[in-house]
Amino acid sequence: MKARHALLSAALAAGCALAHAQGGGAGADCPKGAEVTQRHLLGLWRAEFEGLPRGATVLMERHPEDEGRVSGMINRNGERSLLAGELDAGEFMMEESADGTHISGVWTGEVAEGSCGRVIRGTWQEEKDPPRPYPFVLRKL
Repeated sequence: MKARHALLSAALAAGCALAHAQGGGAGADCPKGAEVTQRHLLGLWRAEFEGLPRGATVLMERHPEDEGRVSGMINRNGERSLLAGELDAGEFMMEESADGTHISGVWTGEVAEGSCGRVIRGTWQEEKDPPRPYPFVLRKL
């Protein structure tokens, strides 16, 4: 029994090493910040804002008219706004619209290195006079 367990362990370790060497290991879908693409943005995210009492839930989907961009919605405790954004070499930019016509907020940031495209840090600014920027962190759920 011990011999079979040792043999199975050795076979599994060899298989894992081979998969990793061929690009199929854990690092295969862990891009560097500049390598993150639209597909990494798709899905549900949690947004936290420094200096604001509440966070938000963000859903990013493929933009229906512009390949490579995302569109979606943000929900701040029942208050919803539309979103449209893009990513270019790790640089993140997204616009927010409370009424579907006018820009009500702007997000700018960068994909956090080492996060495999699952964390974005930057600044959110509501389009008010005077504008006040708030640092944010987006984490993929």
